[in-house]
Amino acid sequence: MVGCTLLILGLLASAALPLSSSDPNDEACLINLSQSLEDPTNSLHNWTKSNLANPCNGFNSYIHGATCNSGRIYKLSLNNLSLRGSISPFLANCTNLQALDLSSNFLTGPIPSDLQYLVNLAVLNLSANRLTDQIPQELAFCAYLNVIDLHDNLLTGQIPQRLGLLVRLSTFDVSNNHLSGPIPSTLANRSGNLPKFNASSFYGNKDLYGYPLAPMKNRGLSVIAIVGIGLGSGLVSLVLSFTAVCIWLKITERKMVAEEGKISQLMPDY
Repeated sequence: MVGCTLLILGLLASAALPLSSSDPNDEACLINLSQSLEDPTNSLHNWTKSNLANPCNGFNSYIHGATCNSGRIYKLSLNNLSLRGSISPFLANCTNLQALDLSSNFLTGPIPSDLQYLVNLAVLNLSANRLTDQIPQELAFCAYLNVIDLHDNLLTGQIPQRLGLLVRLSTFDVSNNHLSGPIPSTLANRSGNLPKFNASSFYGNKDLYGYPLAPMKNRGLSVIAIVGIGLGSGLVSLVLSFTAVCIWLKITERKMVAEEGKISQLMPDY
């Protein structure tokens, strides 16, 4: 009897406890992210202080856009929410994060190099924002990355060579930015069975060049323009020369006429 009573009390006590406790790293990650974002459409209305302190219960999430796995933030999908602000470097605290999608918003500022600490990250989609500065080469430390999608931003500088070392990378898109310099051969001419990326991954960067993009057009005068200028200048020279000859002939003719008049006056009549 005593044993049954203790068993019942134990079950009641365990039922009173939460199924899982919040990870302090996830809490810091989400609180700082919420502070770095502006939410004009109130899409993140349930990102309250209490929910951010305990966002997961097993596989259940209490906040919009988050997916949980065993009490940890596993995926953040906050795409197309008209969010403004910047990407918090404290996202790196969500160490169990495997997919981050902040695409189709109005986010500004740089891509934090601290994202390198998301060692489990497989999908990074920051496309269609207003992100600036260079692509951090530290992303190469995220060895599990399958997807890097950064198209339609305002990114500058060169594409880091190191990104070509990501052997799991199967999707790579940096089109429509302000990138410059050569396309790394580690991305354009990948060896073996590694996925290769075609020109559509790089379009829309006027100062970016190299395979698989078509050769850049001559920024100086084109051959046609040079030939045209040559022909034009030749024609001008010809016209000027012809005009000069005509003037010389006219002057010469007048002199001859004048000389003939003088001679006719000196010649006697017969």
